[in-house]
Amino acid sequence: MYAIVKTGGKQYRVERGQRLLVERLPAEEGADIALEPILYRSDEAVFDKAGLEAVQVTAKVLAHVRGEKLRVFKFKPKRGYKRRTGHRQELTQIEVTEIAQGKAKAAAKAPAETAPAEKASAKPAAAKAPTEKATAQAASSKADVAAKPAAASKAKAADGAKAAAKPAAAKAKAQTEKVKEEPTDGS
Repeated sequence: MYAIVKTGGKQYRVERGQRLLVERLPAEEGADIALEPILYRSDEAVFDKAGLEAVQVTAKVLAHVRGEKLRVFKFKPKRGYKRRTGHRQELTQIEVTEIAQGKAKAAAKAPAETAPAEKASAKPAAAKAPTEKATAQAASSKADVAAKPAAASKAKAADGAKAAAKPAAAKAKAQTEKVKEEPTDGS
């Protein structure tokens, strides 16, 4: 049984008990984190969205470390250009503690789903049904909301037409002034 998880923009194939280095995670040492599964494989492969919602991959943060130094050297021949820099990546060491499908989340959801149903049944039936006044107000507010964008778009269209007419009028006026300024005596 294994899973492919995504963290830090990379994908990793993980099994239970495996230790690996990933991009720095914002969690304290010793904290448990949930990793995003992309694929789960036991007897069958699960990679659809609905099936992956039931898959739970948890890991424990062991330590925050820095990776080995990478040397970066830039060089352009015949120009005397040389640059040497280095980089050490911030990493987190994790250990995969559990890969489970379906049972852990279903058991956790069962008590939570029954509680809202009990609360809803405790309320009187009169409180559940909307009054005629509330229904009428909701309908009128929906009509107002629908009318406002239409009025705003008409106003924008009118402003756009006026704005388009102004440059055209200014251009025509400038051309007529140029014609008037030219001398007519032939010189």
